[in-house]
Amino acid sequence: MQVVVTAVGPDHKGLADPIVHHVTGAGANISEIQMFDHQQQAVFAMMLRMNWEVDTLESLRTEMDRIALQKGLSIRVWSPEERAGRPNIAICVTHRPEPAEAILQSIKTGHLNANVAVMIGNREDCQFIAEKYKIDWHQIGNTDGKADDAKMVQLLDQYLVDYVILARYMRVLPAESCWKYAGGRILNLHHGLLPSFPGLRPYHDAYATHMLTFGCTCHFIIPELDAGNQIIHQSTFSVAPGTSLKEVIQIGQSQNEPACLVEGVRRVVTREVKLHFHRVVAV
Repeated sequence: MQVVVTAVGPDHKGLADPIVHHVTGAGANISEIQMFDHQQQAVFAMMLRMNWEVDTLESLRTEMDRIALQKGLSIRVWSPEERAGRPNIAICVTHRPEPAEAILQSIKTGHLNANVAVMIGNREDCQFIAEKYKIDWHQIGNTDGKADDAKMVQLLDQYLVDYVILARYMRVLPAESCWKYAGGRILNLHHGLLPSFPGLRPYHDAYATHMLTFGCTCHFIIPELDAGNQIIHQSTFSVAPGTSLKEVIQIGQSQNEPACLVEGVRRVVTREVKLHFHRVVAV
């Protein structure tokens, strides 16, 4: 089975060696390995993807727990094959309810085969969606919307989340969180066409350049912000000359963005695509 191992912790010597030596000694074939050593912050991070010949991950997780305790690391062992038929997803939200509800409705109709294990918000605006669909809800933001990133990680582990869906979640995840769920486990909906219109106001930016075609992007999140090459799906719509910015945004938020996210999530949970060395490739 395909397995991803991630390790994050305070930087010092000899952190990667016991992990690599154990998996290779057990006969694993490593297909991808990335390491990060941020000397200024004294942080070490590693992502290892491999083919694991054993049918279960119990023994591997036991050994990784031992190494984690010995080396002071946070280690996660994950395989997309454990819950391949119906993976657990977490939907993370801020203000806009439409993308989250589109995912939940697609699951209800059978178009999307996944289990929403939890909804997480840094604001209360979307709690009613969780209540409507009887999904566990956790708010991790303070009165200013600043998120408790450590609490998010704790919840993702608690609910055995396979994929993290940032459904217009308007906070930047810290690199440490991205590394913990590296390997194509975090998906984001950006309300503009990348790479042309990044940033917080892509509708406004596109409108200011007299665009008549607008769009959004579903992409994988990786630790390097705006690194590119992680696009899973893009969706566009065109408007007539003279269409107001208000109407453009309304069409985008109510129709285009939800549909784009659902298709992006579908491609990932059905394993049509995956992230490999920071690039989206067909499986």
